[in-house]
Amino acid sequence: MRKQMIAWALACAAAFSATTADAAEKLRIGTEGAYPPFNFVDSAGKIGGFDVDIGLALCAKMKVECEVVAQDWDGIIPGLIASKYDLIIASMFITEERKKQVSFTDPYYLAAMTHVLPKGSDIKEFTNDALKGKVIGAQSGTTQADYIAATYPDAEIKLYPTQDETNLDMVNGRLDMQVGDMLPMLDWVTKSEDGKCCELTGDPITDKKFVGDGVGIAVRQDDNDLREKLNKALADIRADGTYKTINDKYFTIDVYTMK
Repeated sequence: MRKQMIAWALACAAAFSATTADAAEKLRIGTEGAYPPFNFVDSAGKIGGFDVDIGLALCAKMKVECEVVAQDWDGIIPGLIASKYDLIIASMFITEERKKQVSFTDPYYLAAMTHVLPKGSDIKEFTNDALKGKVIGAQSGTTQADYIAATYPDAEIKLYPTQDETNLDMVNGRLDMQVGDMLPMLDWVTKSEDGKCCELTGDPITDKKFVGDGVGIAVRQDDNDLREKLNKALADIRADGTYKTINDKYFTIDVYTMK
């Protein structure tokens, strides 16, 4: 009887170990799904975009199965901390404030923000005095929102749950200006019908207080092993041309170097 109990215990331990190993081979990627061309949900309901393609390429390089999970931006870091997913790849700027909550990989592309104005706008300067009383928009919970709040305290600030909603109010004349991430805004004004209303104006906004050290993949602070594996996989897809293939699918410049 005792031998049977031992055998049963060993069998259970082996089964548990196998289950744990299988679970470790699958990673969940959190992304927003509302920030084209970086992440979006297509007409078939599938999540795609540059962020997603890069994430899946990293998983392939690490030889792990991955599942992509959509999460509203405002809850994306809490979702990671709560283990809803294992990493965030959602065009997140690496900032000191965010480092208090999560750890970041090396940047997988560089970052800058930009002013977006309606065509024909009389705005020529981007100072607080020049924009006093103007209505300025951004997506809530972003560094763009932080930037306009800090830079234009005398303007009327409007924040939106998604970038699409910000763009919609711009199209409908409810905003005098918005500040957004440069690459999505460039994509919007040059490739979409709605975006023809508007143009990028002024110098790129590159203040590290707001754009940080580039765009990174976020992991939980105790997941250093995963962070290091992602860094190695990122270097590998840069070296073997996979990154360039994905980059060229979406952009005409190398977003890793912005050249």
